[in-house]
Order: sequence, then C-alpha cells, then structure tokens
Amino acid sequence: MGNSAVSLGCFSYHECARLGGSIAMPVSACLLSSQEIVATYVPHDLELDAGQPAQEWKSANPIAFCADWQGKNADPSRETQVHILWSEQNLYLRFECRFCELFLFADSAPDGRRDQLWDRDVVEAFFQPDPAREGHYKEFEVSPNGMWIDLDIFPGGRSDLKSGMRRSVVLDQGAKTWSAEVAIPIRAVTASFDPSLIWRANFYRVEGKQEPRAYLAWQPTLTPQPNFHVPARFGSLRFSGENSARQ
Repeated sequence: MGNSAVSLGCFSYHECARLGGSIAMPVSACLLSSQEIVATYVPHDLELDAGQPAQEWKSANPIAFCADWQGKNADPSRETQVHILWSEQNLYLRFECRFCELFLFADSAPDGRRDQLWDRDVVEAFFQPDPAREGHYKEFEVSPNGMWIDLDIFPGGRSDLKSGMRRSVVLDQGAKTWSAEVAIPIRAVTASFDPSLIWRANFYRVEGKQEPRAYLAWQPTLTPQPNFHVPARFGSLRFSGENSARQ
C-alpha cells in the first residue's frame, strides 16, 4: 500500500498506546434502537484527523449498534458508533469501533482503493438520497488500515463511484479500538442536494477471519443469510442546522 504506514493523501495510520481521539459513548448505547440519524451542519469544511478529532464532532448526534444483520446476538465488544456532520460541500462521517480481532488485506491500489474490501474487516455506509429510485444508492467502505472503496449501486449491478472521498484512520491495538473519519463530496452522492429532504441510509460492520463472521447492522436487514443490500430496511438521515431549510 505504498507509504500508507505514514501517510497517503489524507490517510494517517497510527498504532497508539492509549485511547486517543475517542468520542466515548456508554457501552449500553449500542443496545438502544433508533431509526433516525441526524447530520449536524458545520459552516466550514473540516480537516480529517481520526486520532485528534476536531471540536466540531462534539456537536454530532451519534448512533451506535452492536447487533447482527437480523437484530440478534448483540455484542458490545464490537460496538460501532457513527457520527455525521455536513457542510455545503461535504458529508463527514466518523466511525468509532471496538474490535475483538483484525482481518485485513495487505495490498491495495497506490491510492488505497481495494476491490472486494468487504471480504475483510470494514465499516460501510449506504446512502439513498432519493428513496423513490428503488435500488439506487451509494456505498462507501473503509477498513482499519485505511483501505477504501466507493460504489454506485443500481438494479442489477454496481460501478466505481470515483467520488473523491477522503479518509483518516487510527488503530489502537492495546485498547482494541479503531476509528475512521471520512469526507464525501455531496455532489458525488446527489446532483441536487436539498438538506430539507430526508435521505435513507444504513451503516454496517464486518469483522472476523472465517465464517460465521460478525455481520453487524444499524438497521437490521432481516434476511436469512447476511445481506446488507436491502434498501427497504434503511433508516432515515435528516440534515439539521442553520442551512437545513434552504432551497
């Protein structure tokens, strides 16, 4: 992965001796159910730094999950927290993850992109700006060692999105946590952004070396076998802040 151990674009990778940069939530928070996540408005763009999060992240309204894709087998030791901010130009995500083990790819494209990233440990975000376009949504993934993939999903297939997403990742082996910050240009998700509209969204996590792996979901998809591609089961993403009512 080139020089990824030090830096690659906006990606920084560290192994820490302490739980630095964490925005803590109670372990029990992952057992609470919510069908909506709120993106908080920030009036300027942010520098990504997963190890030392910007003060603006404190204004976010995070959700947490630790149950599997069927809403069963809750495991707080694999809790995932998701924070969302938005500016005029970008959608910002911050994931905070507890882990039991790591299973990672060792190779990627020079820019960190990796096909089939879901075959290793990963966090995933799916966004559907227009729920009327059933089967059309965007997928973004980041791994604990900073690899990424972004996809345009449509009925019967998928293609590379080439969104221009940026990311920063920090891994704490001692505390068994990893965090990722992601910046996604809003124009890559929708050509006509109206923050007064509610998007559909879901967030997922995969961990483990062999089946049965941990397939975790914010909103359970309720399929017999693990399947995250069920937009009918997505939750709601609402945009709040001083510009949320602009036209």
